[in-house]
Amino acid sequence: GAISPLRMKASLVAEGVYSGMHRSRRRGAGVEFGGQRPYVPGDDLRFLDRRSLMRHDRLMLRQFETETEREMWICMDASASMAYRGPDAPGAKLAYAALLGAALTRVAIAGQDPVGLVWLGGYELEDVGAAFGSAAFERIVSRLERAKASGDLSEDLDTVHRAVRVLARRSGQGSVVVVFSDLLDLPSEGFETVVALASGPRALVVVQVLDPRERDLSFRGKVRLRPIEGKGVVVTDADAVRKAYREKLDEHVGALGRRLESEGGRLVRCCSSDDPVAVVRAILEAVLEARR
Repeated sequence: GAISPLRMKASLVAEGVYSGMHRSRRRGAGVEFGGQRPYVPGDDLRFLDRRSLMRHDRLMLRQFETETEREMWICMDASASMAYRGPDAPGAKLAYAALLGAALTRVAIAGQDPVGLVWLGGYELEDVGAAFGSAAFERIVSRLERAKASGDLSEDLDTVHRAVRVLARRSGQGSVVVVFSDLLDLPSEGFETVVALASGPRALVVVQVLDPRERDLSFRGKVRLRPIEGKGVVVTDADAVRKAYREKLDEHVGALGRRLESEGGRLVRCCSSDDPVAVVRAILEAVLEARR
């Protein structure tokens, strides 16, 4: 069949992560070059070492090692606010988070780790059980591509509790859980439910994905702001409150990060205009820190 755009983009991002590690030959971002092995039919052609054919007249496959042992679980927020896209972003927050999740899946599967997918919110979305190999990657990419953002986490904590119950039940000793969310409309009770995952036998990393306008409040003049999830309207002068807004946002997210760290988890902040290769590396570094 046709190669999907998300599959191609995720593979390119993963290759960017690998390339940086291969050039340095040093451990970093949770990935290191692990040598070569002979190519066998069915292997991913993206990881062929073409120079080996010229040197040795045989095809060899580059291998990479990750320290994300055993299962990795991607938990994706697909609630309504994740559909937001401002004029300075290449896509909606959900599309960007899906790219990060797909690339991270690619990295984990290249390290021979099983990967699964669980949803927060969204419309008629199916979870994917943890599995190995290219078929698992294709299943996860297919689900991510079809995702439509809907639902209000501020009024539907049952959705959060369901996802956490699934993750707590399925993720065993040494597992890694990576949660993608904007965290904007998640009540403190919902966040605490997520944080509880870090107290078990697993590593927890929460990735906050914001749009540039949400991060910077880069509107001009008088604006009327209405939340995509939740209720209430704010009328203000964006230029007048921008500095205070950024300070309050940093203060709030900083508190979330400290709460996660108090239980052994980690928080990664990113924006939907950021280089996805750099963000995936930051996530892998956070995974290693959370596992210590």
